[in-house]
Amino acid sequence: MTIKVLTANRLTDGEAVWLGADGEWRETIEGALLARDAEAVAALESAGKAALGANLVVDVNLIDVEERGGELYPLRLRERIRLSGPTIDFEPRKKPENSAVSAA
Repeated sequence: MTIKVLTANRLTDGEAVWLGADGEWRETIEGALLARDAEAVAALESAGKAALGANLVVDVNLIDVEERGGELYPLRLRERIRLSGPTIDFEPRKKPENSAVSAA
């Protein structure tokens, strides 16, 4: 069975989070609670439903990971992107020249 971890987005700010072994949502996959069997997967699903019901997180998902060099590595590209952050630069390339536009 593939190792699974629980991920979601924090409701207050949309940040990608993972359920930690301590039961807290964390902003890094390090220290995530690992599910290696069906019983552990069921426990993660239950924890995810509870957090969703308490309006702590949204978009709760169990994802497949593997251990590589002592670190957890998400198998899907989507999850690797969520883990490492945006793939584009949000910094504007140039400032608006028209001050009326920038004031709006």
